[in-house]
Amino acid sequence: MHTTAGPGSCPESHTAAPSPGTSRGVLRALATPATVTGGLTELAWVGAHVLMYPLGTWTEVLRPDERCRPGEQPPGVRALFAADPLAARIPVLLVHGLVDNRSVFTLMRRGLRRRGFAQVCTWNYSPLLGDVAQGARDLGEHVERICARTGHDRVHVVGHSLGGLIARHYVQLQGGGRRVESLVTLGTPHGGSVLAHLLPTPMVRQLRPGSPVLQELAAPAPDWDTRMTAVYSDLDQLVLPTRNGRCDHPDLRARNVLARGIGHMSLPHHRGVVDEVAATLAGLRPAAAPTPVPAAVA
Repeated sequence: MHTTAGPGSCPESHTAAPSPGTSRGVLRALATPATVTGGLTELAWVGAHVLMYPLGTWTEVLRPDERCRPGEQPPGVRALFAADPLAARIPVLLVHGLVDNRSVFTLMRRGLRRRGFAQVCTWNYSPLLGDVAQGARDLGEHVERICARTGHDRVHVVGHSLGGLIARHYVQLQGGGRRVESLVTLGTPHGGSVLAHLLPTPMVRQLRPGSPVLQELAAPAPDWDTRMTAVYSDLDQLVLPTRNGRCDHPDLRARNVLARGIGHMSLPHHRGVVDEVAATLAGLRPAAAPTPVPAAVA
């Protein structure tokens, strides 16, 4: 694991303006093939998502896939759930990020269903939501509805960006651990993002590093039964510094997965990320084991 010095390691008196040669070196370092490819892919997905956004303005009704029956799945699906065939039946709830809706999970939802998860649903919280804790309470009510409708006692939750933070607040601080079997976050600012200083709205202020909400989440946590995985990217344009997408809380024993060369909005669409999510929910990934996700083109 590569570590870097903290921001206080370089005294201000030693700081100098970068020379032209240094600037060119930085540009060359940033303009690697993987970075350029990841940036172009990110732009393409952002454009596609803008077009799909109107289709996701309404919250869907959970519809179990009755076609998925034992013995009828493809060999790859049967292999995925060989250790625990019932894992395919646990409902999966996908939670979107800030100023977004369920359309961001169009491909992931389809991909998880193709991989054998019979009950995959999405949830839209209010675009006017101004508080992480309130979003977590709303999420808890929706989880209760899913359990009542499906007859299951527990669910899997996958949260993108702010959705992951809302889900973590629900599990860690509002007793959601009794309902959430696994929590996977994608590009979630567990340590905040310095970009949150650019927009002084109530919700965005809670995403600043060191905010009261993040301090509350950083405090000692109660017993944690939920398996947690934090997928973060070294090319995340919104979670800065990108290491803040990790969840390093000592009590949570979260598993941090580095997705190389994948942009923030590309994470829910990337085939490698979907594969990682599917394997995690199926219980094929050990807890607290770091795993890189290759930046293969989906």
